[in-house]
Amino acid sequence: MASLFHALLLLCFAYGFGLLITSVRAAIPTTLEGPFDPFTAPFDTNLRGNAVDLPDSDPRVRRRVKGFEPEQISVSLSSHFDSVWISWITGEYQIGFDINPLDPTRVSSIVHYGQLRYPMSYEAEGYSLVYSQLYPFEGLQNYTSGIIHHVRLTGLKPSTRYYYRCGDPSIPAMSQIYNFKTMPMSGPRSYPKRIAIVGDLGLTYNTSTTISHLISSKPDLVLLVGDVTYANLYLTNGTGSDCYSCSFSDTPIHETYQPRWDYWGRFMQKLVSKIPIMVIEGNHEIEDQAGNQSFVAYSSRFAFPSEESGSSSTFYYSFNAGGIHFIMLGAYIAYDRAANQYKWLEQDLANVDRSVTPWLVATWHPPWYSSYKAHYREAECMRVEMEELLYSYGVDIVFNGHVHAYERSNRVFNYTLDPCGPVYITVGDGGNREKMATEHVDEPGNCPEPSTTPDPYMGGFCATNFTSGPAAGKFCWDRQPDYSAFRESSFGHGILEMKNETWALWTWYRNQDTEKEEGDQIYIVRQPHICLGQQESPEQGHSDI
Repeated sequence: MASLFHALLLLCFAYGFGLLITSVRAAIPTTLEGPFDPFTAPFDTNLRGNAVDLPDSDPRVRRRVKGFEPEQISVSLSSHFDSVWISWITGEYQIGFDINPLDPTRVSSIVHYGQLRYPMSYEAEGYSLVYSQLYPFEGLQNYTSGIIHHVRLTGLKPSTRYYYRCGDPSIPAMSQIYNFKTMPMSGPRSYPKRIAIVGDLGLTYNTSTTISHLISSKPDLVLLVGDVTYANLYLTNGTGSDCYSCSFSDTPIHETYQPRWDYWGRFMQKLVSKIPIMVIEGNHEIEDQAGNQSFVAYSSRFAFPSEESGSSSTFYYSFNAGGIHFIMLGAYIAYDRAANQYKWLEQDLANVDRSVTPWLVATWHPPWYSSYKAHYREAECMRVEMEELLYSYGVDIVFNGHVHAYERSNRVFNYTLDPCGPVYITVGDGGNREKMATEHVDEPGNCPEPSTTPDPYMGGFCATNFTSGPAAGKFCWDRQPDYSAFRESSFGHGILEMKNETWALWTWYRNQDTEKEEGDQIYIVRQPHICLGQQESPEQGHSDI
């Protein structure tokens, strides 16, 4: 009798738990229910379209160390869980008409680390460098950085917290003790709990709100999908501008104010000294200078797992975070089928084992699928070259920035709704100084002239009129496109949570809301059993959300 009672009790519990799961799924939509009718959230006119930069007098961006003590400390991932990079800067930058770069061999690049605060059992040594931003023209000031250090820690255990100090113990000039947690071992049931996705950050008061909310989400990893500091919205004398082109027309080269990079590194240290950050370049990182050099600050200040992932460039690389394989692509370097990036991407995708890393997530800066007027179809040449390859390997989600608003797509391929296409999410709403994107191309008078759409840094002209579908014969839709499921002009950030090998929860948070209030939320569900290129994992289809 007792066994029968227990069996009935277990049955009731299972039934109740099933109802709970059903109600959760009913409350939060899933991509299985899509495609969804396009929706536009009304614009809140109380939001500031132009954010205000933190001034150099703000204590959060001031230098707080002395001599060659480390500052701007950050953690980034290698290609697998057993390795991370620690980066920092020692010494002061110089800006002016007569600069004298520091000697990077003057200070060692040492990290002490271990699973205990005391004693730290291991030591690793890395390399250091100094970069300059040069404008050999009358009236323009030059810049040279402090000494930038990158040290790779190896032999780490998965899902383990490590403590570390960095610097040069011989001076002595060592940092305080910081800590980070390694990614879980790759596997179909093994994931970091929360991954923060943010784009187009800059360093404004709105950025401050974004980062505050992001920290409250307690992420295990941060992805920054381009446009980091917006240092190129400043002249070399520190005078700022609210737009990329309006204040630079008379200068011999588009200037930047490199100290904004140092300000950003100091501001972000509280987060990225313990939570790994992975960055891909945006157009504001181009930063042309003398000698036809560009992207020098971006390539110098961050550590990238390029070599570990078989890439020869800081502009594209890949890495694993548990059962997710992330592909970081460069939109401002050659991407055509004869280019090194494309060949690397083919090889990287071919090496992905979906039974080990079921989720395939790609990021780059300018979106392929956006219905905002700003940057509309700007990256069309990149889409033409790469979309079919990504689709054939079953990429699940794509994250972009560039457009200063939020937009989530239905599953789409070649502008056609497709249950096996990726979900494209634009999160260029981090809070930067430039104006928020509020106009849509489907609104009267907003469709741009096609010849004005290409970005000169991204190749030729590929955006022509649509040849099929509801917008056939037109360059823009006359209503919100079918591929656009949800769009809203607000600052914010997103959190990605993989629940298992087929279910992921995506949540977008708006800055103007409370820190726990969702602006948009959906379960993104993989269907490897029906979609080409998505290898079925051993436990495919099982869900325990």
